[in-house]
Amino acid sequence: MAFDNPVPIGTGATGTREETDAIGAIDVPAEHYWGAQTQRSLHHFDIGEDRMPAALCRAYGLVKKAAALVNGEAGRLEPRLAAAIAAAADEVASGDLDAEFPLRVWQSGSGTQTNMNVNEVIANRASQLLGGGLGTDRLVHPNDHVNLGQSTNDGFPTAMHLATILAVRDRTLPRLDALADAVHAKAVRWAEVVKIGRTHLQDATPLTVGQEWSGWESQLRAAGARLDTALAAVSELAAGGTAVGTGINAPEGFGEALAARLADLTGQPLTTAPNKFAAIASLDGMVAVSAGLRGAAVALMKVANDMRWLASGPRAGLHELRLPENEPGSSIMPGKVNPTQQEAAVMVCLQVIGEDAIVAAAGSQGTFELNTMRPIVIDNVLHSARILGDAAESLRVHSVEGTELDHERIAAHVDRSLMLVTALSPHVGYDRAAAIAHRADHEGTTLREAALALGVDPDDFDRIVDPATMVGDPRRDLGLPG
Repeated sequence: MAFDNPVPIGTGATGTREETDAIGAIDVPAEHYWGAQTQRSLHHFDIGEDRMPAALCRAYGLVKKAAALVNGEAGRLEPRLAAAIAAAADEVASGDLDAEFPLRVWQSGSGTQTNMNVNEVIANRASQLLGGGLGTDRLVHPNDHVNLGQSTNDGFPTAMHLATILAVRDRTLPRLDALADAVHAKAVRWAEVVKIGRTHLQDATPLTVGQEWSGWESQLRAAGARLDTALAAVSELAAGGTAVGTGINAPEGFGEALAARLADLTGQPLTTAPNKFAAIASLDGMVAVSAGLRGAAVALMKVANDMRWLASGPRAGLHELRLPENEPGSSIMPGKVNPTQQEAAVMVCLQVIGEDAIVAAAGSQGTFELNTMRPIVIDNVLHSARILGDAAESLRVHSVEGTELDHERIAAHVDRSLMLVTALSPHVGYDRAAAIAHRADHEGTTLREAALALGVDPDDFDRIVDPATMVGDPRRDLGLPG
């Protein structure tokens, strides 16, 4: 049954209407599609302002659509009911019904209230599409029809996994890749610009700007690859296990069929979990993805911190990098410009690291056949995925792509560096090379002046202490033609 001319979204009613559940009747706002259990949750879990993520509810729409199609094809749902539920679930998945999901994160640890919120909204909307009423007059039941073959205990983790995969693959990973691409472009551009290296925040032997930036790129690429690999842990779905993993009230093969249908709907490599008991009792897959997000945050923080150190100044710092001047930096100091994009990225990374600690702790709280910390886990994972991707994008667009070099400052740092003496060490010995460096430092002279004062031939010094010959092969390191 197709819905070529569906009823426009909206009940068109005001005031309240009666809805019922296993406890009894309750009045709900007539302009909304939710039902009794949602209304009770709004009353009993009025905790904070943290709403269940819209991305989870949208993923739940896809899960309910897949379930309806599977049940309809197997003859467990009348075709008209299956079609109406699938159509209403499509509207949930598209975000058209986001206003119908007002519940807080802080609810039952299994997510029962949100599962029923989704069931009730789809049931009422599907009834409306069929020409029926809402509430006690509806033609579609939230439990008997929308939730057929399912339990919150397998449905919620299925929606969690799907929402996580879509968030990371659609937003986080592409933005990390785009940032790595921008860093690579700068590395290639500055492949042969020699600069002084630093270890322990102290001068070290030289390298090129391109080599330094290639290190950042490699970190970002590797972190993204590890995060992508972690998604395999949430590609296995709990659907079909129902309450405790045994599959009670779900027909044989329901989990496999639902996973296959979801894979078709989303284009993601989804499969049924081989052990439903583990899938329902644990949150290990979500913990793995959160750890992957944390790893990406660690890499991004390194890049952001290095950039703001290298841009410090302009007169009394390193100032090897010239960051874009996006906005005034001070309300009291005229002309001051700060590395605000880097600071924002660092704060995001700290948030992601903190949220990962919450996810890890919540993952440890599974007891017997169920982990009841699911809402806090999905809230933190989706938030981390969103802000990490956004921070990478903001850093790329508003800072990395517009960053330039202060070539004069870079050259001056190389010329004044004492650690160029490292090249002399094989020729004059470590102790004598150290004496040259200490003399130049204590007397405030150049390394060349100190070396000559301690008997090094000037021609030998000029031949040996050449920074350009001390950086290896930067073009090879960046994979460029020689």
